[in-house]
Amino acid sequence: MSYGTSQRTSGDAKKARPGRTLFVTLLLTAILGGVALSLGATSINLGLDLRGGTSVTLQPRIQDGDTGQVTPEAINQAVSIIRQRVDSLGVAESEVTAEGAGTNRQIVIAVPGETGRRIVDLVGQTAELRFRQVLVEAGSVPTPNDSELLAGLNLSSDEEARFLALDCTSFDSNAVVDKPDSVLVSCDRNSFSRYLLAPAVVVGRDVRGATAAIDPQSASGWFVSLDFNGDGTKKFGQLTQDVVNLPAPQNQVAIVLDGVVVSAPRINEAILGGQAQITGSFSQLEAQDLANVLKYGSLPLAFDRGEVQQVSPTLGSDQLEAGLLAGGLGLLLVVIYSILYYRALSIVVIGSLALAAAHVLLSLALLTEAVGYTLTLAGIAGTILAIGVTADSFIVYFERIKDELREGKPLRVAVETGWQRARRTIVVADLVGGISAIVLYIVSVGSVRGFAFTLGLTTIIDLIIIFYFTKPLVSLIAKSRYFQVGSKYSGVSSRSVGTLREDESGEVKS
Repeated sequence: MSYGTSQRTSGDAKKARPGRTLFVTLLLTAILGGVALSLGATSINLGLDLRGGTSVTLQPRIQDGDTGQVTPEAINQAVSIIRQRVDSLGVAESEVTAEGAGTNRQIVIAVPGETGRRIVDLVGQTAELRFRQVLVEAGSVPTPNDSELLAGLNLSSDEEARFLALDCTSFDSNAVVDKPDSVLVSCDRNSFSRYLLAPAVVVGRDVRGATAAIDPQSASGWFVSLDFNGDGTKKFGQLTQDVVNLPAPQNQVAIVLDGVVVSAPRINEAILGGQAQITGSFSQLEAQDLANVLKYGSLPLAFDRGEVQQVSPTLGSDQLEAGLLAGGLGLLLVVIYSILYYRALSIVVIGSLALAAAHVLLSLALLTEAVGYTLTLAGIAGTILAIGVTADSFIVYFERIKDELREGKPLRVAVETGWQRARRTIVVADLVGGISAIVLYIVSVGSVRGFAFTLGLTTIIDLIIIFYFTKPLVSLIAKSRYFQVGSKYSGVSSRSVGTLREDESGEVKS
């Protein structure tokens, strides 16, 4: 009977192959590190509280003295849209807040890092999209013959005067008042041409979605593809039908964004399928930014951008060093406690913590390279908290092993049966932590999401390490005679397990 039990245990151990599992785990870790190096993922972006960034204030523009449009609802809607635009670019830990009251209410945008200026330029766009028929197209500066271009057009004196006075070399796009039901006088985005445009037929709310794309078969470069909703499809189809047979330039439809002509393509045939393209010699970055802006809709208000400022770290280098020192001391105390309490068995704790730290750093570096992830002090706190959960997993497993040893089982058997009893507790504890992190990430914003993200990430890494490194390593060292005989400093000696006691004379007995 004992022979059969020995055979089953040996067969199970052979099937588990802890040495091979450890080799594969370490090999995959090395491959992950190699991928990070090959991609240049060697650093982690730090957030506003750790390295500063860029800040700008957007002040609502009151047009024609109408203060009633600057309502709390409009400001809150603008904050929501701006936050969506920032998140769509993969910029983590940004801050978009509304400050002030009444007509003095404003939006403050703060984004970490040196790329903040580009993001501030993007999110500050009102993104008022209009499709207008071109009535007149002329050169960038006024000429004496411009009045002839206006012949036959039913324009007011003010509209004629504004076109004749327009000089694109000194054009200020912030001064343009783009009312969809009125004629628009404006320039293109490169200030090469002047335009007189008919009232808008299709507007931004008629757009259902927008994506950036490139045509590999032509030299047209990047463009933005638009999908219209049902109402927009009908209106755009009718617009293209109305202008397709007209002489130039009235057979052109201008695409106007925030009062500036992005492009004015000629309509060769009616477009009835509910799709259109915005072209204009875009770079990839420009096309992607424009698509992101249009995707989440236009801002309900026009804004004047204040001075862009660099933000210094809000916590300061001293506080950061103190926080990291506290975290390092905490980890050091965990290691010292493990050495004093678990003796040689503490090599498992130290090795597991080191490998978990490596996985966390590699993951954050890869996320920084791939999606622009940004780490804040709140994120560091989430990581340290999860590492504490990892230490709890070791304690649960080791104490289960001791329980099995107290029942008289040999170490190799105690390692396996103790694992069967401990893993459920470990999984449930990590599952609860993971669910908490997911819920917190969904319902929160800003730095709290950073805390939740790193907590969830480190919890997942804890499960990977405990299953594919800690458990195989314990199984492997359990085969060592040093641990099997329960040597004094092994951590599984009779005294450490608690199966020895002292009588009144001080003699140790089992």
